[in-house]
Amino acid sequence: MIEIKETNIKDIDNVQRLWADGDVMRFVGFPNGLHQTSEEMKGWFQWIESNRPVLNHYSIFENGNYCGESFYEIDEEHQSAALDIKLFGFARGRGIATAGLSFAIKEAFRNGAEIVWVDPNPENTKAIALYKRLGFQQKAFPAYLISEDKEQNSIYMELCKD
Repeated sequence: MIEIKETNIKDIDNVQRLWADGDVMRFVGFPNGLHQTSEEMKGWFQWIESNRPVLNHYSIFENGNYCGESFYEIDEEHQSAALDIKLFGFARGRGIATAGLSFAIKEAFRNGAEIVWVDPNPENTKAIALYKRLGFQQKAFPAYLISEDKEQNSIYMELCKD
């Protein structure tokens, strides 16, 4: 059974382990994992808690085992929400990502987003296939997301509420 719940303070050790896994983090620029201290994780969690429901983070479990995370952050000015999902290798290919991302999409729409978007690495073909299955369409990056000082090394895909 898959359970998706708002991340709480008891879950941050799981998130810390997830982020430290190079296989999980390789497509987001951390092939050796992202290693955060306990204090950094507590600060991150305080940021999440203090900004709900404009953003939120979810912990995903299967039969009580922590599998990964999903996340959204709403840009209220543009009524769009960035999404993210990360799973340990053992949890991939079994519908867990579909459930976790679908949950975050529903919550982002419920909390004011009209569009949700992802920006996967073009080499992350499994993630791109997931997004396509969920109805995301590849489009040009909106101007407000393009930064002159940042190289574009991902693709933009979006899904509209209606």
